[in-house]
Amino acid sequence: MGNVEVTILGQQYKIKGDAPDEYIIELAQYVDKKIREIYEKSPNIAPLKASILASLNIADELFKYRKEQEELTRDIERKTETLVRLFE
Repeated sequence: MGNVEVTILGQQYKIKGDAPDEYIIELAQYVDKKIREIYEKSPNIAPLKASILASLNIADELFKYRKEQEELTRDIERKTETLVRLFE
């Protein structure tokens, strides 16, 4: 943990963090992949706009996963309540 050098769109960045280096590298690779997906669809897009669109796509994924997690948690809570009532 400490400083790790990553590459996003061919640019080197030094990232300082508490997470393991491998994890930071994995995150950077994911961000790079998402930005490159935008470039595949729109090759002439400005880098800032591509980065913003990639960020929105990543945020969308996060929100969808959070919603799924909340639904799973509610489902587990309902099933647990049902099982508890069976034993009362």
